Amino acid sequence: MARTQPERDHIDSWLAEIAPHLPPSVDLDVEGIVDRIHGLDWRIRKMLDETLEEQGLTNGDWKVLSTLRWAENGRRSAGELARRAELTSGTMTARLDQLEGEGLVRRVRDPDDRRSVLVELTAKGRKKLLQAMGVQGEKEKLLAAALTPKEMEQLNALLRRVMISVENRITKP
Repeated sequence: MARTQPERDHIDSWLAEIAPHLPPSVDLDVEGIVDRIHGLDWRIRKMLDETLEEQGLTNGDWKVLSTLRWAENGRRSAGELARRAELTSGTMTARLDQLEGEGLVRRVRDPDDRRSVLVELTAKGRKKLLQAMGVQGEKEKLLAAALTPKEMEQLNALLRRVMISVENRITKP
């Protein structure tokens, strides 16, 4: 019985092309994994960018709205939003002004500190975020469409193991 060759992607072709020119220490299996992860990451980001554009949102808007959505009490300070988004307070103020102008967020007095202001999602903001999440969720299903439920479970387990190993060595700032 003849064994069929596994399906090839553009990464296989690329690695075959550059393999003779790489130092012997470069492991082509590792390169294949890294290049495929990069390729998937690029495609996921492209899908998200398309979703956000369709919804009239920027990536920065998405970060702010998502961060508010997952806040325990639904509110966060502008300073905390800026830290989480890695923005200056001035940039965050401008972003919040714009989002507030669109009716997606509102600023409210902090009940524990009247000198402080908190930011929360409006009903319109929550609806827009949930709509974008739904659209993006459907697009992301395409990533797993080639896999059976069992294969998805296996892939998740393998990626989790890799993530834990990398997280133990390289932490995010």
